[in-house]
Amino acid sequence: MRRTVTGLRAWLVQRISAICLLLLIVLLLIHFLLDPPRSYLAWHSWIMSPDVSIATFVFFGVLLTHAWVGVRDVVMDYVHPLALRVSALAVVGVGLITIAVWVMRILLMGRG
Repeated sequence: MRRTVTGLRAWLVQRISAICLLLLIVLLLIHFLLDPPRSYLAWHSWIMSPDVSIATFVFFGVLLTHAWVGVRDVVMDYVHPLALRVSALAVVGVGLITIAVWVMRILLMGRG
């Protein structure tokens, strides 16, 4: 017998992603308080270092996942006509995918 747990998975993703975002933001703030980049070249070399690039990619991945779950839940709760709901979710999904591609492009273009 299989139990259906409809909202638990979304709730867990939302909470875990919020904790990850908070952790990454706190680490970023600590870094900028202790050793802020003083010039464009320092900023560029810092952001293009492999560990920071990976952390930035993970941050935006978690941020977009958090946004998707939150907006999806709001749309599913408050947009009742099915065609409008599907359209709204498609627009949000395309927008979030576009942002993800844009972030990847920025991170990859900086490498040369």
